[in-house]
Amino acid sequence: MQAGGVRRMPPLHPVGAYMTIPYLRPGEQVVLYDGVCKLCNGWVAFLLRHRLDRRVRFATVQSEEGKTLLRHVSMPVDDIRTIVLIGENGHWLRAQAICRVIKNLHSRWRIFALLRYFPDAVSNAIYNLIARNRYRLFGRYDDVKHLSPDFPERFIAR
Repeated sequence: MQAGGVRRMPPLHPVGAYMTIPYLRPGEQVVLYDGVCKLCNGWVAFLLRHRLDRRVRFATVQSEEGKTLLRHVSMPVDDIRTIVLIGENGHWLRAQAICRVIKNLHSRWRIFALLRYFPDAVSNAIYNLIARNRYRLFGRYDDVKHLSPDFPERFIAR
C-alpha cells in the first residue's frame, strides 16, 4: 500500500480483455460504505441527490455482496472502518476514494475532486479523525439503513 491509503494494484486485466469484478459491468465502479453509519448514509444520499454518474454503484460492507467485493481486492471483511472505491483500475480508500467518487458528480461539487491532490498525509489525517469519531458525532442505526435508489440497479445488495 502506498502512502495515504491508495492501493496501487497491478493491472486487473491484460490489454484488450476484461477481468470481471463481481457484480459490476465493464466501466462501472462500486462504493463500499458502512450501512449503519449515519454519516456514511448521509454521504451516499448526498451523492444520489446530486446526479452521481450511473456507472457508480453502492453496497454496504455488511452485505454479502460487499464482503465478496472486499475479498476480491484482498481486504478484510470484518471491522472495515473506511470507504472503499473499487473499479477496473484498482481500488482506493479513505479521502482518495471520496475524491474520486466526487469526480463522478454532474454538478458544481466536482470541483472538490481536486482535493485528491492534497498530500495524502493531510487529507487522510482529517478523514481518519472523522472516521474514528463518526458514531459518537453523527450516530448509528441499529441495522443497515436502506436508502432509496435513484435508479433500480444503483445498489448491488438490498
